Amino acid sequence: MSGREAAIRELHRRRPRQVFARLSVAALGLLVAGVWTFGDLELGRLFSARSAGNLERFLGEVRPHPLWDEPWDWGVAWQWAAETLAGKGGDAMLATLAMSVLAICLAAVVGAALSLLAARNVASPEPFLPGARRPGAAARVAWRSVVVATRVFFIFVRAIPEYIWAFLFLTMFGLGAWPAVLALALHNAGILGKLDAEVVENLEPHSLGALRGLGAGRLQIACAAIFPAALGRFLLYFFYRWETCVREATVLGLLGFVSLGWYIQQARAGVRYDEMLLFVLLGSLLILGGDLVSGLARSIVRRAA
Repeated sequence: MSGREAAIRELHRRRPRQVFARLSVAALGLLVAGVWTFGDLELGRLFSARSAGNLERFLGEVRPHPLWDEPWDWGVAWQWAAETLAGKGGDAMLATLAMSVLAICLAAVVGAALSLLAARNVASPEPFLPGARRPGAAARVAWRSVVVATRVFFIFVRAIPEYIWAFLFLTMFGLGAWPAVLALALHNAGILGKLDAEVVENLEPHSLGALRGLGAGRLQIACAAIFPAALGRFLLYFFYRWETCVREATVLGLLGFVSLGWYIQQARAGVRYDEMLLFVLLGSLLILGGDLVSGLARSIVRRAA
């Protein structure tokens, strides 16, 4: 063995032992083995003759109906898609878009406003002035209670799924778009508020402290420094959650709201898998459009900054 190989082996022998990482990998392996053993998971079911037959039937039925048992023709496919969209797909897409946009805008306003009460550097007796006179115990407890209460509110509203919120609002306000909008807005307000508060807490404190030293109040600092500095990150979270709103607005159609989900459910119930696939693709196009708009908005904000 050469001296170089001996040195390499010696370094390998002396390498740091990451016990936690090894235990984590072992625990994950045991977990997977336990799930596989007790979860009634049979790999053979995925490759059975019945599964292959179902897959073949499904792939045949997702073709546009005029092309069943016919050679593929792009002209016929486009004509079928245009007729389907003109009949109901376009209205469903617009309804889904309207509900998701209104919901995420409401969630963004509520989340951004309440994030100031959840950010520990803002919701304090003397924000951004670490060298100021130590405030009294009553003031510290009061502001700490505000932070805790706001964060608990965020946890509560995001812990309940949108589907449950929509069902509750449906019993209160009846069938319509507002129960879905309010459900999406409330759930996402909890998520955006938590994320926005973390962004505010991680902002550079020196410029904010300078404004505070000049006598600016919390609202003035928020409007002049906090929101402009955090706008790029806020937009990132805004559009990310908007994508979720589009998906959830589609799912909420199963409760009877007119959206892509309602038409997907109707197509599935009628075994019209070609229409169902078309509506699913429309939802994907909505999210793709939102991603493009998100990237454009954030690039404009970065250039402006």
